[in-house]
Amino acid sequence: MGVVVEPGVSPEIAGLLRANAPLLSRIRSGWVPPAGAPAERPRRSPSSVILLAITPVIIALMAVLLETAMAPVGFVLLGTFVFVVLIKIASINEVPVNHRPHERDVYEHARRHDGRYFLPEDFDEQAGQVLRRAQRAIGTVLRSHVNAEGLLDDARNAVMLPEQEWEIARLLAKLSMLRAEHRDLIDRGIAPEVAAVVRPLQNALDVSEAAVVARVEALERYAGHVAEAERAYHARGQIEALRARLPHYEELLAESGADALAVPEIERLAQDADDVERTLRRSVSSAHEAFRYLEG
Repeated sequence: MGVVVEPGVSPEIAGLLRANAPLLSRIRSGWVPPAGAPAERPRRSPSSVILLAITPVIIALMAVLLETAMAPVGFVLLGTFVFVVLIKIASINEVPVNHRPHERDVYEHARRHDGRYFLPEDFDEQAGQVLRRAQRAIGTVLRSHVNAEGLLDDARNAVMLPEQEWEIARLLAKLSMLRAEHRDLIDRGIAPEVAAVVRPLQNALDVSEAAVVARVEALERYAGHVAEAERAYHARGQIEALRARLPHYEELLAESGADALAVPEIERLAQDADDVERTLRRSVSSAHEAFRYLEG
């Protein structure tokens, strides 16, 4: 089931929240990740101070060595010193970079978007089953080739179906909360005088759940029409692929003297193509009708 995010949240933040359900649960329970430490300015190490202090002495010593018979030693010392200085300069120029911990990033976005996402624990078992049904139906539509090819209203699907998922999740989360409170009240025991008041409350919960389930069933009907159109779409593609190969078979039959047998088969294939095309159009039309019912 995962995390359900309000459609108005940016795709980047929504993706971050969906990918971190366990971390969001910890944050909701009160866990606070440590704040990222501010980036420190580079400080001069003791070795750098020592190197700066002895530099004039080493330069003077090398100058003396270069003027004597020990000039080769002076050159070796010079090369070594230059190498050490270059390494030290490189280390001094390295500025420590502070990367904010991933947990802190999730925490800040979770707080900023509080109330705009739901976690799996926001739904009781019954509500979770209903939500999963809605998500399966929505996934069937959005992942279909007929939707991607524009045979359905793909633009409206991309907007309306996530809104449907969010609204269903919102209602189911509220229903789960009220249902838990109602069960807790019943478990504590109620006086006979209160029973008459409790029954209408239970009825309100049942009626509300039935209304949400009706929404989900409408989504499932829409997804069913889309699935039928999807099957017809793939069948049409397969028939078109077969028709493209027909000339090779006709050529073979003509060369073998059996071309008369090909006519009925070719006519049957053309009829199958027409039948599939009509099925596809009928399925797409039915899907559009179901879509309009969802909007109502």
